[in-house]
Amino acid sequence: MRAWPVFAILVIQVILLLAYWFVYTTCIAFFPGLTSPAVNEFRVAMVVLAFSFVPATLLSFHFSNAVVRLFYWAAAVWLGFINFVFWASVSIRLAWVVLRISHLAAHSSPIRTPLAAAIYALAALTGIYGLINARIIRVRRVAMHIPDLPAAWHGRRGVLLSDLHLGPINGVRFCRRLVTLVSSFRPDVVFLPGDLFDGTKGDLDELLAPFKKLSPPMGIFFSTGNHEEFTSPTLYIEAIKRAGIRVLANEQVVVDGLRIAGVFYHDSSSPLHMKAALSNMRTNDLESDRAQPGILLNHAPSRLPIVEQAGFSLQLSGHTHGGQLPPFTWITRRVYGRFTRGLHRFGALQVYTSTGAGTWGPPMRVGTRPEIVLVEFV
Repeated sequence: MRAWPVFAILVIQVILLLAYWFVYTTCIAFFPGLTSPAVNEFRVAMVVLAFSFVPATLLSFHFSNAVVRLFYWAAAVWLGFINFVFWASVSIRLAWVVLRISHLAAHSSPIRTPLAAAIYALAALTGIYGLINARIIRVRRVAMHIPDLPAAWHGRRGVLLSDLHLGPINGVRFCRRLVTLVSSFRPDVVFLPGDLFDGTKGDLDELLAPFKKLSPPMGIFFSTGNHEEFTSPTLYIEAIKRAGIRVLANEQVVVDGLRIAGVFYHDSSSPLHMKAALSNMRTNDLESDRAQPGILLNHAPSRLPIVEQAGFSLQLSGHTHGGQLPPFTWITRRVYGRFTRGLHRFGALQVYTSTGAGTWGPPMRVGTRPEIVLVEFV
């Protein structure tokens, strides 16, 4: 294993240990009635749980069976809950400080344990809500006006379906459910801008089997996301091709006068590579390229000046999940700004960033909604 993944794993594990330590010390401080045996058992449980998600993730990259999938699911669900429990612990500490310095709380000790219990209960309910919310797929309808859109495309429907993260948690039943929903709209074209897979070990053909029953007349187009490129993307790309999906690997096609292009995620992460990739994806008729409007599948809502300069009218992205959970909803907003989700304009370029249909890590969503996007070209 290369040095940087080892370093990243160590950093993540240290962060988890610190978070669990903070939760542990908060619980001990605010539940003083715990007996010594209970404290010892709680300490052991916290240490074991702190070392659950990273090993589960590493196992999922190398093995695919019922035991590994169950282990990964349990670890991922608990990771989501501990996120809310951690922030609940922070809130408890802050609330206690406020009570201690308030003249209204001269006798605040009796409410210490009830206060902590109430806030932790709220954290648990938030996690339960997140689990439910992540499984309710919303359909977002967007009327898309593209300048100089060929007459043949007016009135056509496209579906933007991003970030399914097929793997240990989102399996073939999840894929079948989404494909059935997409089929009900009878789309003319389907766009898949990356993270179709979670990047873990599995029967890729089985996971994608429902797509073989989806046959929009204009085709299904895919470009890679970061999760297809955790290792070599070839394994995933070949499976995607076998499912009848057109992979746009730094290339473009012209469909009834509309250019549809896609870039590798690793090229989009570098300005120089991105510019080179877009410059090289030319058809034989350069003048026609300049005249025809184009749609670019670019996994992350990034490199927008380069995409606009290359003459594309619309970029379809995913990647952000809208943040999926607090505090990541705030972090993604700091990174991608208004392009974190929804339809926005960058000069002459329109950018739609989907919050995605699936999840990564905790199968929860709080502050965001899973979606598929029905695009109507007008």
